[in-house]
This record gives sequence, C-alpha cells and structure tokens, in this order.
Amino acid sequence: MVIKTKEGELSASWDSNDVTIFCDLCIREIELGNRPTTHFSKDGWKNLIASFKERTGKNYDRLQMKNKWDHLKREWKIWKELKHGETGLGWDQEKKTIAASEEWWEEKLKVSIYFVLSSLIFGNLHCFCVGDS
Repeated sequence: MVIKTKEGELSASWDSNDVTIFCDLCIREIELGNRPTTHFSKDGWKNLIASFKERTGKNYDRLQMKNKWDHLKREWKIWKELKHGETGLGWDQEKKTIAASEEWWEEKLKVSIYFVLSSLIFGNLHCFCVGDS
C-alpha cells in the first residue's frame, strides 16, 4: 500500500518484516553507541537509513524512520502499561500478543474503553468550557 502525502511524496508502508528489520537495526545502532541520550545521533540515523534501504530496498528518510520509532515507542508504552504489575502472563509467539485468560482480556478491555470514553467526554467538555469563556 502506497499513500501520497500532501506534498506528493510517498508515505512509508511498513509490513511486519520491515518492522522487525527496523527494530534489529535500531538495536544495533544503540549497541554501537549511536544513541548516546534519548535520540539517535546523525551517524545513527544515517546508518539506519542506509542499512534499512540495503535490507529492504525501501528508501525512507529520517522523518519516516523517526515517525516509525515514535509510533513503536507509543505501542511499547501501552504494552508496558497493560502488563504493569501482572504475573502469570505469557507470550503467544504465533499471535504476537500477551497470552492471558479471556477474563484478563475482558477486564483490560473494559478499563481501556473507560479511559478512551473518559478522555473523549472530558476532552470535549474542556474544549466547550474553554470556548465559552
């Protein structure tokens, strides 16, 4: 799937193999010291872009790579929060998801739906109040 952006550039399209390659390359750059703080260095980004193109044939730029990094980081934070304080959970390699009972999933979905609805309700209420003042 290829999507054009407003500027006419092609949007990045990531399949699961691309994501695995990207993660492996990020780990390599981190181990090489090319992420000295919270961001990749210029050399780190240059190496990521070149290695990713070499392994996938896809010529993504720094912004596309950074967007994928940020997206994966948000997903990791959700996953981490989902597992927070939980014991007895496993990993389903086939489904690529947490292995847990149906009851556990039902409870987590209830909590997630509650927070989504709360943020929508209170977010809209906040916008309404700000607009009226």
